[in-house]
Amino acid sequence: MDAKETEAMLRGQVAIWQNLFGFADSMALKCAVELGIADIIHSHGRPITLDQIPASINGSSSPDISSLARIMRLLVRRDIFAAHQPSDSGDTLYELTHSSRWLVKESEYNLAPMVTMENHPDLLAPWHYFGQCIKDGGMPFKKAHGMEVWEMASKNPQFNTLFNDAMACTNKIILQAIVAAYQDGFRSIGSLVDVGGGIGEAVAQIVKANPNIRGINFDLPHVVATAPAYPGVEHINGSMFESIPAADAVFMKWVLHDWGDEDCVKILKNCRKAIPEKLGKLIIIESVLQQEGNGLFDDIAYIFDLLMFAHATELEWKNLLAASGFPRYNIIKIPTIPSIIEAFPK
Repeated sequence: MDAKETEAMLRGQVAIWQNLFGFADSMALKCAVELGIADIIHSHGRPITLDQIPASINGSSSPDISSLARIMRLLVRRDIFAAHQPSDSGDTLYELTHSSRWLVKESEYNLAPMVTMENHPDLLAPWHYFGQCIKDGGMPFKKAHGMEVWEMASKNPQFNTLFNDAMACTNKIILQAIVAAYQDGFRSIGSLVDVGGGIGEAVAQIVKANPNIRGINFDLPHVVATAPAYPGVEHINGSMFESIPAADAVFMKWVLHDWGDEDCVKILKNCRKAIPEKLGKLIIIESVLQQEGNGLFDDIAYIFDLLMFAHATELEWKNLLAASGFPRYNIIKIPTIPSIIEAFPK
Protein backbone atom coordinates (compact mmCIF):
# COMPACT_ATOMS: atom_id res chain seq x y z
CA MET A 1 0.00 0.00 0.00
CA ASP A 2 1.17 3.54 -0.69
CA ALA A 3 1.34 6.18 2.04
CA LYS A 4 -2.11 7.58 1.22
CA GLU A 5 -3.77 4.16 1.41
CA THR A 6 -1.92 3.35 4.64
CA GLU A 7 -3.14 6.59 6.20
CA ALA A 8 -6.72 5.86 5.07
CA MET A 9 -6.62 2.36 6.56
CA LEU A 10 -5.24 3.73 9.82
CA ARG A 11 -8.08 6.25 10.02
CA GLY A 12 -10.52 3.44 9.25
CA GLN A 13 -9.16 1.44 12.17
CA VAL A 14 -9.53 4.45 14.47
CA ALA A 15 -13.16 4.86 13.33
CA ILE A 16 -13.92 1.25 14.26
CA TRP A 17 -12.33 1.68 17.70
CA GLN A 18 -14.31 4.91 18.27
CA ASN A 19 -17.60 3.30 17.31
CA LEU A 20 -16.78 0.10 19.18
CA PHE A 21 -16.42 2.01 22.41
CA GLY A 22 -19.17 4.54 21.72
CA PHE A 23 -21.04 3.19 24.74
CA ALA A 24 -18.30 4.56 27.03
CA ASP A 25 -19.44 8.15 26.43
CA SER A 26 -23.01 7.21 27.24
CA MET A 27 -22.04 5.34 30.41
CA ALA A 28 -19.84 8.20 31.65
CA LEU A 29 -22.73 10.59 31.01
CA LYS A 30 -25.11 8.30 32.92
CA CYS A 31 -22.64 8.19 35.82
CA ALA A 32 -22.50 11.99 35.94
CA VAL A 33 -26.31 12.19 36.06
CA GLU A 34 -26.59 9.48 38.73
CA LEU A 35 -24.07 11.28 40.93
CA GLY A 36 -25.63 14.67 40.20
CA ILE A 37 -22.27 16.21 39.26
CA ALA A 38 -23.80 19.01 37.18
CA ASP A 39 -26.16 19.84 40.06
CA ILE A 40 -23.27 19.88 42.54
CA ILE A 41 -21.19 22.30 40.46
CA HIS A 42 -24.27 24.43 39.79
CA SER A 43 -25.12 24.59 43.52
CA HIS A 44 -21.68 26.02 44.33
CA GLY A 45 -22.17 28.82 41.82
CA ARG A 46 -18.49 28.67 40.82
CA PRO A 47 -15.86 26.19 39.57
CA ILE A 48 -14.94 23.55 42.16
CA THR A 49 -12.16 21.03 42.74
CA LEU A 50 -12.50 17.30 42.29
CA ASP A 51 -12.35 16.78 46.05
CA GLN A 52 -15.38 19.03 46.57
CA ILE A 53 -17.66 16.88 44.41
CA PRO A 54 -17.91 13.70 46.56
CA ALA A 55 -18.81 15.69 49.67
CA SER A 56 -22.13 16.58 48.03
CA ILE A 57 -22.94 13.15 46.56
CA ASN A 58 -25.89 11.58 48.38
CA GLY A 59 -25.03 8.36 50.19
CA SER A 60 -21.31 8.64 49.52
CA SER A 61 -19.40 7.32 52.56
CA SER A 62 -16.04 6.41 51.03
CA PRO A 63 -15.79 7.94 47.54
CA ASP A 64 -13.14 6.76 45.10
CA ILE A 65 -11.56 10.01 43.90
CA SER A 66 -9.31 8.31 41.34
CA SER A 67 -12.32 6.70 39.62
CA LEU A 68 -14.18 10.01 39.65
CA ALA A 69 -11.11 11.65 38.08
CA ARG A 70 -11.23 9.15 35.21
CA ILE A 71 -14.92 9.82 34.54
CA MET A 72 -14.38 13.58 34.62
CA ARG A 73 -11.32 13.31 32.37
CA LEU A 74 -13.39 11.75 29.58
CA LEU A 75 -16.33 14.12 30.08
CA VAL A 76 -14.00 17.12 29.94
CA ARG A 77 -12.54 15.79 26.68
CA ARG A 78 -16.10 15.51 25.35
CA ASP A 79 -16.80 19.12 26.43
CA ILE A 80 -19.53 18.03 28.85
CA PHE A 81 -17.57 19.73 31.63
CA ALA A 82 -14.66 22.16 31.50
CA ALA A 83 -11.47 22.05 33.57
CA HIS A 84 -8.74 24.61 34.07
CA GLN A 85 -5.68 25.08 36.24
CA PRO A 86 -5.78 28.23 38.40
CA SER A 87 -2.93 30.71 38.06
CA ASP A 88 -1.66 29.87 41.56
CA SER A 89 -1.09 26.23 40.42
CA GLY A 90 -3.72 24.95 42.84
CA ASP A 91 -6.02 21.99 42.25
CA THR A 92 -7.79 21.70 38.88
CA LEU A 93 -11.19 23.44 38.88
CA TYR A 94 -14.22 21.96 37.13
CA GLU A 95 -17.14 23.97 35.79
CA LEU A 96 -20.27 23.61 33.69
CA THR A 97 -20.34 24.01 29.92
CA HIS A 98 -23.28 24.70 27.63
CA SER A 99 -23.67 20.91 27.45
CA SER A 100 -23.72 20.11 31.17
CA ARG A 101 -26.20 22.92 31.81
CA TRP A 102 -28.70 20.57 30.14
CA LEU A 103 -28.07 18.11 33.00
CA VAL A 104 -28.95 20.45 35.88
CA LYS A 105 -32.12 18.89 37.24
CA GLU A 106 -33.60 22.06 38.73
CA SER A 107 -33.53 23.78 35.32
CA GLU A 108 -36.87 24.11 33.57
CA TYR A 109 -35.39 22.49 30.49
CA ASN A 110 -33.06 19.56 31.18
CA LEU A 111 -32.27 16.20 29.63
CA ALA A 112 -31.15 14.33 32.75
CA PRO A 113 -34.28 12.08 32.87
CA MET A 114 -33.71 11.11 29.22
CA VAL A 115 -30.08 10.17 29.95
CA THR A 116 -31.25 8.02 32.86
CA MET A 117 -33.97 6.26 30.87
CA GLU A 118 -32.05 5.54 27.68
CA ASN A 119 -29.17 4.04 29.67
CA HIS A 120 -31.39 1.86 31.85
CA PRO A 121 -30.75 -1.90 31.32
CA ASP A 122 -34.37 -2.45 30.21
CA LEU A 123 -33.95 0.15 27.46
CA LEU A 124 -30.49 -1.00 26.43
CA ALA A 125 -31.48 -4.68 26.07
CA PRO A 126 -33.48 -4.22 22.81
CA TRP A 127 -30.41 -2.86 21.00
CA HIS A 128 -28.88 -6.35 21.23
CA TYR A 129 -31.77 -7.77 19.14
CA PHE A 130 -31.35 -5.66 15.98
CA GLY A 131 -29.69 -8.49 14.05
CA GLN A 132 -32.38 -10.99 15.04
CA CYS A 133 -35.14 -8.54 14.03
CA ILE A 134 -33.55 -8.04 10.64
CA LYS A 135 -33.36 -11.81 10.10
CA ASP A 136 -36.75 -12.78 11.55
CA GLY A 137 -38.83 -9.58 11.71
CA GLY A 138 -40.48 -8.20 14.80
CA MET A 139 -39.65 -5.39 17.23
CA PRO A 140 -36.52 -5.37 19.41
CA PHE A 141 -38.25 -4.35 22.66
CA LYS A 142 -40.75 -7.18 22.44
CA LYS A 143 -38.03 -9.70 21.62
CA ALA A 144 -36.03 -8.52 24.64
CA HIS A 145 -38.89 -8.40 27.15
CA GLY A 146 -41.80 -10.36 25.68
CA MET A 147 -44.03 -7.30 25.71
CA GLU A 148 -44.33 -3.81 24.22
CA VAL A 149 -42.87 -0.81 26.05
CA TRP A 150 -46.39 0.49 26.82
CA GLU A 151 -47.32 -2.83 28.43
CA MET A 152 -44.20 -2.81 30.58
CA ALA A 153 -44.98 0.73 31.68
CA SER A 154 -48.50 -0.31 32.71
CA LYS A 155 -47.19 -3.25 34.75
CA ASN A 156 -44.09 -1.71 36.32
CA PRO A 157 -44.65 1.56 38.26
CA GLN A 158 -40.92 2.32 38.51
CA PHE A 159 -40.42 1.87 34.77
CA ASN A 160 -43.56 3.93 34.13
CA THR A 161 -42.17 6.81 36.20
CA LEU A 162 -38.80 6.54 34.46
CA PHE A 163 -40.49 6.60 31.05
CA ASN A 164 -42.91 9.44 31.87
CA ASP A 165 -40.16 11.64 33.34
CA ALA A 166 -38.03 11.17 30.21
CA MET A 167 -40.96 11.93 27.89
CA ALA A 168 -41.93 15.00 29.92
CA CYS A 169 -38.45 16.53 29.74
CA THR A 170 -38.16 16.03 25.97
CA ASN A 171 -41.73 17.23 25.38
CA LYS A 172 -40.95 20.55 27.06
CA ILE A 173 -37.91 21.14 24.88
CA ILE A 174 -39.57 20.08 21.63
CA LEU A 175 -42.81 21.96 22.27
CA GLN A 176 -40.90 25.15 23.03
CA ALA A 177 -39.30 24.89 19.58
CA ILE A 178 -42.61 24.02 17.89
CA VAL A 179 -44.55 26.90 19.46
CA ALA A 180 -41.81 29.39 18.58
CA ALA A 181 -41.26 28.18 15.00
CA TYR A 182 -44.88 27.61 14.00
CA GLN A 183 -46.51 30.83 15.22
CA ASP A 184 -47.99 31.70 11.84
CA GLY A 185 -49.28 28.17 11.37
CA PHE A 186 -51.14 28.16 14.70
CA ARG A 187 -52.49 31.69 14.21
CA SER A 188 -54.86 30.58 11.43
CA ILE A 189 -56.37 27.69 13.45
CA GLY A 190 -59.63 27.95 15.39
CA SER A 191 -59.58 24.41 16.79
CA LEU A 192 -56.88 21.76 17.16
CA VAL A 193 -57.13 18.09 18.13
CA ASP A 194 -54.01 16.41 19.50
CA VAL A 195 -54.26 12.73 18.51
CA GLY A 196 -52.53 10.48 21.00
CA GLY A 197 -52.06 13.53 23.19
CA GLY A 198 -51.61 11.65 26.47
CA ILE A 199 -52.74 13.73 29.42
CA GLY A 200 -52.89 16.89 27.31
CA GLU A 201 -49.66 18.72 28.13
CA ALA A 202 -48.79 19.40 24.48
CA VAL A 203 -52.11 20.86 23.35
CA ALA A 204 -52.34 22.82 26.62
CA GLN A 205 -49.00 24.49 25.91
CA ILE A 206 -50.05 25.28 22.34
CA VAL A 207 -53.37 26.77 23.52
CA LYS A 208 -51.61 28.79 26.23
CA ALA A 209 -49.38 30.38 23.57
CA ASN A 210 -52.31 30.72 21.12
CA PRO A 211 -55.53 31.60 23.02
CA ASN A 212 -57.37 31.75 19.65
CA ILE A 213 -57.29 27.94 19.56
CA ARG A 214 -59.87 25.61 21.12
CA GLY A 215 -57.87 22.56 22.10
CA ILE A 216 -58.98 18.93 22.10
CA ASN A 217 -56.86 16.26 23.74
CA PHE A 218 -57.70 12.86 22.24
CA ASP A 219 -56.42 9.54 23.57
CA LEU A 220 -57.54 6.16 24.90
CA PRO A 221 -60.05 6.14 27.79
CA HIS A 222 -57.60 4.95 30.48
CA VAL A 223 -55.13 7.71 29.46
CA VAL A 224 -57.64 10.57 29.34
CA ALA A 225 -59.10 9.42 32.68
CA THR A 226 -55.96 10.69 34.45
CA ALA A 227 -55.68 13.96 32.50
CA PRO A 228 -55.86 17.18 34.56
CA ALA A 229 -57.99 20.15 33.55
CA TYR A 230 -56.32 22.79 31.35
CA PRO A 231 -57.80 26.17 30.33
CA GLY A 232 -59.18 25.99 26.80
CA VAL A 233 -58.69 22.22 26.46
CA GLU A 234 -61.36 19.51 26.23
CA HIS A 235 -60.46 15.86 26.84
CA ILE A 236 -62.12 13.28 24.57
CA ASN A 237 -61.48 9.55 24.69
CA GLY A 238 -61.57 7.10 21.81
CA SER A 239 -59.46 5.19 19.28
CA MET A 240 -57.68 6.89 16.40
CA PHE A 241 -58.29 3.73 14.37
CA GLU A 242 -62.05 4.31 14.56
CA SER A 243 -62.59 8.07 14.34
CA ILE A 244 -61.02 11.38 15.35
CA PRO A 245 -62.89 14.43 16.71
CA ALA A 246 -63.53 17.14 14.13
CA ALA A 247 -61.28 20.21 14.21
CA ASP A 248 -59.64 22.75 11.89
CA ALA A 249 -56.34 20.92 12.28
CA VAL A 250 -55.01 17.60 13.58
CA PHE A 251 -51.77 17.53 15.57
CA MET A 252 -49.74 14.34 16.09
CA LYS A 253 -46.38 14.27 17.85
CA TRP A 254 -44.33 11.07 17.71
CA VAL A 255 -47.36 8.87 17.09
CA LEU A 256 -46.92 7.42 13.60
CA HIS A 257 -43.45 5.95 14.16
CA ASP A 258 -45.07 3.38 16.47
CA TRP A 259 -47.07 1.85 13.62
CA GLY A 260 -46.48 0.12 10.29
CA ASP A 261 -47.46 1.72 6.97
CA GLU A 262 -50.88 0.02 6.80
CA ASP A 263 -51.88 1.25 10.25
CA CYS A 264 -50.46 4.71 9.52
CA VAL A 265 -52.68 5.00 6.44
CA LYS A 266 -55.73 4.07 8.57
CA ILE A 267 -54.85 6.76 11.12
CA LEU A 268 -54.12 9.38 8.47
CA LYS A 269 -57.36 8.68 6.60
CA ASN A 270 -59.26 9.29 9.83
CA CYS A 271 -57.31 12.53 10.23
CA ARG A 272 -58.40 13.46 6.71
CA LYS A 273 -62.07 12.90 7.66
CA ALA A 274 -61.72 15.02 10.81
CA ILE A 275 -60.64 18.27 9.12
CA PRO A 276 -62.38 20.64 6.67
CA GLU A 277 -62.00 19.96 2.95
CA LYS A 278 -60.54 23.34 2.01
CA LEU A 279 -58.83 24.98 4.97
CA GLY A 280 -58.03 21.97 7.15
CA LYS A 281 -54.51 20.73 7.75
CA LEU A 282 -52.51 18.02 9.44
CA ILE A 283 -49.49 18.84 11.63
CA ILE A 284 -47.14 15.90 12.20
CA ILE A 285 -44.12 16.09 14.47
CA GLU A 286 -41.66 13.33 13.50
CA SER A 287 -38.03 12.88 12.51
CA VAL A 288 -37.45 13.28 8.79
CA LEU A 289 -34.16 11.84 7.58
CA GLN A 290 -32.21 14.07 5.20
CA GLN A 291 -29.73 12.04 3.13
CA GLU A 292 -27.44 15.01 2.64
CA GLY A 293 -28.48 16.87 5.77
CA ASN A 294 -25.77 18.66 7.72
CA GLY A 295 -27.90 20.58 10.21
CA LEU A 296 -27.27 20.53 13.94
CA PHE A 297 -29.75 17.71 14.59
CA ASP A 298 -29.54 15.75 11.33
CA ASP A 299 -27.02 13.19 12.61
CA ILE A 300 -28.99 12.71 15.83
CA ALA A 301 -32.13 12.09 13.74
CA TYR A 302 -30.47 8.98 12.28
CA ILE A 303 -29.79 7.70 15.79
CA PHE A 304 -33.41 8.42 16.77
CA ASP A 305 -34.47 6.50 13.69
CA LEU A 306 -32.84 3.42 15.20
CA LEU A 307 -34.16 4.31 18.62
CA MET A 308 -37.71 4.32 17.31
CA PHE A 309 -36.92 1.49 14.88
CA ALA A 310 -38.81 3.55 12.33
CA HIS A 311 -37.65 4.07 8.74
CA ALA A 312 -39.30 7.22 7.39
CA THR A 313 -37.33 9.23 4.83
CA GLU A 314 -38.91 12.26 3.16
CA LEU A 315 -39.85 10.18 0.10
CA GLU A 316 -41.64 7.65 2.33
CA TRP A 317 -43.54 10.44 4.08
CA LYS A 318 -44.62 11.78 0.67
CA ASN A 319 -45.98 8.38 -0.39
CA LEU A 320 -47.67 7.76 2.95
CA LEU A 321 -49.42 11.14 2.95
CA ALA A 322 -50.51 10.85 -0.68
CA ALA A 323 -52.03 7.42 -0.02
CA SER A 324 -54.02 8.92 2.85
CA GLY A 325 -55.53 11.89 1.00
CA PHE A 326 -52.85 14.54 1.67
CA PRO A 327 -51.26 15.29 -1.72
CA ARG A 328 -49.60 18.55 -0.61
CA TYR A 329 -47.15 18.98 2.24
CA ASN A 330 -44.33 21.11 3.62
CA ILE A 331 -41.46 20.05 5.87
CA ILE A 332 -40.42 22.73 8.33
CA LYS A 333 -37.11 22.21 10.11
CA ILE A 334 -37.01 23.46 13.69
CA PRO A 335 -34.12 23.66 16.21
CA THR A 336 -34.75 20.24 17.76
CA ILE A 337 -34.69 16.57 16.68
CA PRO A 338 -38.06 16.17 14.88
CA SER A 339 -39.40 18.37 12.08
CA ILE A 340 -42.88 19.76 11.47
CA ILE A 341 -44.64 18.04 8.56
CA GLU A 342 -47.54 20.24 7.48
CA ALA A 343 -49.96 18.39 5.16
CA PHE A 344 -53.07 19.56 3.31
CA PRO A 345 -56.01 17.74 1.70
CA LYS A 346 -55.99 20.04 -1.34
